[in-house]
Amino acid sequence: MLALLLMRHATAAPVREFDLARPDIQQFIEQTSLHTGLPEAQIRQVLSRAQSQPAIVTAMEKPAERVLPWWQYRERFLQSQRISDGLRFWQQHAAALTQVEQRYGVPAEYLLAILGVETQYGRVTGRYRVLDALATLAFDYPPRAPYFQQELEQLLLLMRDELLDIYSVRGSYAGAMGAPQFMPSSYRRYAIAAQLQGKPDLWQDWDDIFASTANYLVANGWQRDQAVMDDTQIDHEADDALQFKLALNDTIGALRQRGYAVPTDQADATPVVLVPAELADAMSWRIGYTNYYVITRYNRSPRYAMAVHDLAQALRAAHSSPPVTP
Repeated sequence: MLALLLMRHATAAPVREFDLARPDIQQFIEQTSLHTGLPEAQIRQVLSRAQSQPAIVTAMEKPAERVLPWWQYRERFLQSQRISDGLRFWQQHAAALTQVEQRYGVPAEYLLAILGVETQYGRVTGRYRVLDALATLAFDYPPRAPYFQQELEQLLLLMRDELLDIYSVRGSYAGAMGAPQFMPSSYRRYAIAAQLQGKPDLWQDWDDIFASTANYLVANGWQRDQAVMDDTQIDHEADDALQFKLALNDTIGALRQRGYAVPTDQADATPVVLVPAELADAMSWRIGYTNYYVITRYNRSPRYAMAVHDLAQALRAAHSSPPVTP
């Protein structure tokens, strides 16, 4: 995930075991046993080996996609090194990417851009034990405890199904795993073995990684051969940034009526989202179509989805450029 960038700066803090006698943890054990059929004793044994890590909570409270303005956030992912690494990676895996693109309708550059933003093409997949990350956020981070308790339950199911070694698997501070940084629920729902046999491997098997990432996008509504984003302009000051919602709650026609220049021949009724994109010295605007919204289902940040789009476009341009001769 993007926030992996913050892990290196997290202040070291003492870790501790969880008090399994806590009422909320006891309730989790009982309810999870009912939901999954796992014996309470087994769940208790797993949690007895989990450790609460304050550094995880610190990182959760300051993710880059929320605290940085767009222009600074974009700079982190559009460096020439990330683009050249992505182009080299594309060349190494061209056949597999072409196969997945043809099967799922997701262009190779968008699969690569997600992997480039998430984990630098699989090189940085996280250093926290996923068990520790999810238990910490499930029991020591009240703002989102229900969500992370659900993900912890899903991790236990991955253990039950023998897809992961729950005591050794590592990921981000939020519990995301593998090259595509799937949360446990996404792993169970979207991870697939590209050859349709065996267990999916989201760390080493790039056929599985590409297919699983594409499967995630298609399952959330990706539209084959459709645009993702466009830039737009308006000739007067607008207050749309104050009303921003991450939803396809606008249309091309409505934007044009409000004075926005929309560079597309799509129908006026086409659903879109108007996205504020802060520059260093001004406000700019972009239009997100359905496929942009789908990327935000992968990570629910408008800046994240813009970064994926811009990196994808940079990778496509680099891939399409003729090689420079000496």
